[in-house]
Amino acid sequence: MAHDAELAAEHEPEAIRERLAATRRHSYLGDAVLGGIDGCVTTFAVVAGTVGGGFSDAVALVLGLANLIADGFSMAVSNYQNAQSQREALLDTRRTEERHIAAVPEGEREEVRQLFAAKGFTGEALEEIVRVITQDRQLWVNTMLTEEHGLALEGPKPLRAALATFAAFLLVGALPLLPFLLPGLERSETFALSAGVTGLAFFGIGAAKGWVVGRPLLRAGVQTLLLGGAAAALAYLVGYWLRTTFGI
Repeated sequence: MAHDAELAAEHEPEAIRERLAATRRHSYLGDAVLGGIDGCVTTFAVVAGTVGGGFSDAVALVLGLANLIADGFSMAVSNYQNAQSQREALLDTRRTEERHIAAVPEGEREEVRQLFAAKGFTGEALEEIVRVITQDRQLWVNTMLTEEHGLALEGPKPLRAALATFAAFLLVGALPLLPFLLPGLERSETFALSAGVTGLAFFGIGAAKGWVVGRPLLRAGVQTLLLGGAAAALAYLVGYWLRTTFGI
């Protein structure tokens, strides 16, 4: 009964209005989650490679920190460019639709008619939908963007997307390096602690990713833990192989 009451409350007109408005806004949590996963994987891979190669803790810390900043900045720039490209594509398509509506309005009305006919509308109901949409130029263009081209009207802001990615990359990616700052630990203890912290971070960020995309949290966390662990193990084995084979 409590679940039914909660479900009913979520479907009140005001609750629906707020939920639909929220879904139209871009969430930067996904950018942060992906940045955190990549930061943790790449940084610990560097740490594992240096440890496997027999390098000192200082080398692992320097290389890990250098990779953390450089790779994080690179990923943030890439995300900025991706978000900028999405905004430019949306703007270009909007301009194209505005030109088409001005040049061939009847053809564009027919496109609206066929789009909604494909959804099952017919007869007077279909014609009323076409009339309502095409009497408002902005609504008309927005409908073509979403229904014909499948574009979101509210894309990510490039700078915010880049900052969310960079901040998460630095914060989560720094975790594997923290044990190397602790004094008085043996090499094996430092690496084991780094691996443990990284494993928890892998699971936590994977669970967060699962929450973002609507997947089971446990499965998403374990999957990211396994993938991140595989990347780290590969880096360790490469470092170990180079050290034993070539005496690096």
